[in-house]
Amino acid sequence: MTNKTWNSEQVALQTTLKQIRGESGLTQTELANLLGKKQSFVSKYESGERKLDYFEVKAILVECGITITKFDNRLSKTLG
Repeated sequence: MTNKTWNSEQVALQTTLKQIRGESGLTQTELANLLGKKQSFVSKYESGERKLDYFEVKAILVECGITITKFDNRLSKTLG
């Protein structure tokens, strides 16, 4: 369940990363393995139990095959 104290920007980040993972064709387990993490790492940030730092976001994007610039543009559109 998403932490209700998080702002709309954090929720948009979670949602966008989850969508990108799905679009890349990776399961949570596959992405976690590529990152050298447990599946619960992916599950927790996608569900809002865990926040990510910049370097974690960057690593996720690399494994999903999307650039920071494309991600930023997409996130900006989501936020309006």
